[in-house]
Amino acid sequence: MMKNVFITGATGFLGGELLIDLSKRPEVGKIYCLVRAGSREKAIQRLKKVFDFHNDHFDPSRIIPVQGDLAQDNLTASLAENKLLEDVHYIVHSAANTSFSPIYDKMVEDINIHGLEKILKWSQSLKSLETFVYVGTATICGKQLKNRTVLETESPNLNAEHLVKYTYTKMQGEVQLKKYLPEDKILIVRPSIILGDSRPWTPRSYVIMWTLACMNFLRLIPANANTLLDMVPVDYVSGAIMKIMFSKRKHNVYHVSAGENGSTTPAQLAITIEAAFPDSPKFNFVGREMVRDVKMWARKRLNEDSPLHKHPEYLDYWKGIMEDTGELRVLMGGLDPYIEFMELGQVFDNTRMLSEDFGIQQSPPAHEYIKNSIHLLENIDIFEAALEP
Repeated sequence: MMKNVFITGATGFLGGELLIDLSKRPEVGKIYCLVRAGSREKAIQRLKKVFDFHNDHFDPSRIIPVQGDLAQDNLTASLAENKLLEDVHYIVHSAANTSFSPIYDKMVEDINIHGLEKILKWSQSLKSLETFVYVGTATICGKQLKNRTVLETESPNLNAEHLVKYTYTKMQGEVQLKKYLPEDKILIVRPSIILGDSRPWTPRSYVIMWTLACMNFLRLIPANANTLLDMVPVDYVSGAIMKIMFSKRKHNVYHVSAGENGSTTPAQLAITIEAAFPDSPKFNFVGREMVRDVKMWARKRLNEDSPLHKHPEYLDYWKGIMEDTGELRVLMGGLDPYIEFMELGQVFDNTRMLSEDFGIQQSPPAHEYIKNSIHLLENIDIFEAALEP
């Protein structure tokens, strides 16, 4: 029997990959996509663009837009009134506002908590619903867990302290699921940090990848060179979710992560970047404690006794590549939360995912797979990205 799927976030970074992968599954029939658009024609255009990005086949008889928005007040009623959606077997909720900037906190909460609630209320009316797939994040574990491997069972922890509103809302999302659906209909997949694409082409988004572009630009990095980073490519995450989703499972929560055997470090990433861009200065990691000094230098208020003065060649280099030191303030403002996440040293256990009969292999470390697209770093507008972290 063919299975019909309803997906949110289908025009996004991970959501786009999930849509393409769903379209290639032989057991999948119709794929209904929640799309924010002013007309059905524009909704179709947005979906077709997802397929055109890497020349995948778009079948409008299977890929069906459902006009709507998670911020829409009457979304639950609108979905319930749509007769096409009565035969949905799977819901894949991948939509989220992923901003780290505090100025978007209310929007993040509205989409990630209240938007999810609207989908969950509607899902209760679906007689054919088999599985609600919630795409969360492993980083909901909070900032108190540092420099160790984190298990699936350690989240959600309502007492966890969060660096940004995004991870808090994704934790609350997991709590919401159990209020609306029985556990046997819930599948929670928690990707770790999604960085780029392992295939030799342009990824759908440069989210997170822009941090590597910043590293490449600055070369003097106020962070720990050897902290562990659990990163996975978007194609690996999407493929793993497909396999877990359509398989018999022992659990309803899985980390989709690099784990202990596939994590990387800033130092290893730096080696890969240096090989691709050898004309810039060598990387120098000066530690998280130097963040404030870098910001003070950008403000032209650095104390004379600052240890940052021990690196004059990099300060001269910065002056040469920036029209104004204020540009560095913009970059550091955007980088701040990412450096904080880096310093946590969190690795997410992937034993469940790899040990069950899903056919999922260990992800390659980021410093290896990123070689396929490392040359694209020079295409990223790091200053624009810093203003929209």
